[in-house]
Amino acid sequence: MPLYHKLGNLPHKRHTIFKKKDGSLHYEQLFGTIGFDGMSSLMYHLYRPTMVKEVGDSKDISPKAAVEYNIKSRLLKGFQVSPEDDYLESRKVVLFNKDVHVGLAAPKKSMTDYFYKNADADELLFIHRGKGTLKTMLGEIPFGYGDYILIPRGMIYQIEFEDEDNRLFITESYHPIYTPKRYRNWFGQLLEHSPFCERDFRLPENLQTHDELGDFLIKVKKQGQLHQLTYASHPFDVVGWDGYNYPYAFSIFDFEPITGRVHQPPPVHQTFETSAFVVCSFCPRLYDYHPQAIPAPYNHSNIDSDEVLYYVEGDFMSRKNIDQGYISLHPAGIPHGPHPGTYEASIGKSGTEEYAVMVDTFKPLQLTEAALAIDDGTYYQSWLE
Repeated sequence: MPLYHKLGNLPHKRHTIFKKKDGSLHYEQLFGTIGFDGMSSLMYHLYRPTMVKEVGDSKDISPKAAVEYNIKSRLLKGFQVSPEDDYLESRKVVLFNKDVHVGLAAPKKSMTDYFYKNADADELLFIHRGKGTLKTMLGEIPFGYGDYILIPRGMIYQIEFEDEDNRLFITESYHPIYTPKRYRNWFGQLLEHSPFCERDFRLPENLQTHDELGDFLIKVKKQGQLHQLTYASHPFDVVGWDGYNYPYAFSIFDFEPITGRVHQPPPVHQTFETSAFVVCSFCPRLYDYHPQAIPAPYNHSNIDSDEVLYYVEGDFMSRKNIDQGYISLHPAGIPHGPHPGTYEASIGKSGTEEYAVMVDTFKPLQLTEAALAIDDGTYYQSWLE
């Protein structure tokens, strides 16, 4: 997200002497993306951010395909994923390809005895249940129900939950996640027709600088392996930073839907984009106002996209027998559309109160054993009359 932000204490110029109170130097670190061509932030540490004491065991956490070639529409009952104490252990990838991993998590406990860094992928966390605080080396972001939290790859973080009832829908992207370019001008500012603006984003605040030496465990995901590295200094020892590369939060409740006289296609709901998939937010909105409009979506063939819908709240007007936390998968290659009766029933209705998150991928998705364990098994037949 191209929006300049800064916290803490900074020297007047980059790459110049910046002394501590005792006369020793702060340690500068550039936290960047896409080589030196993407967005970056410049941080100033109390200690060298390179002080590795030990490299421990590694564990393969790359997802394994239970169904590699899928042509069946699926319905996954997400709340059937059992809660687990540990944040990382609770994360279950259900759908994946080489570009994106889509998963669910129901963590009960806060991260207190380790830090986490995903060096493979940007993470987009959608908070379906729970409240808490994302703590990072660049500051803190309080979060709650309905929040998207975008955590750029390489960000060291902990999550503090307020209680044990937490449900997350997680998208890991192997390509940078941005706001849609058609909503931005050539300077990066969001335009007037965008369904959200910079004012809606919540940026890091409350920078906490930890002046601590000792043993600090950072679990690092790299190439599908979870490595355990022990550092000699607390990773949150940053005294100041500025730049464009940082985590931020955006609430689905701040998305302002675009409507029209006739049914609008899914791109009007787009919230985030990558070169390999898009994320859309379906929110309460007025229906189409042409006197003969059919508000329900028309049958369509996503011939180039697998469509994933995560159902959050409300009455899903084009689907029957849908509940909170369900995930529908409509694979590329076959058409899908509204369930029998919903097409006709939508005529004359004035609006909808649904909330859902959609992930449309440009390459086919594979299913894991975790997905099959919560698959209803009959959804593909639900269009029969």
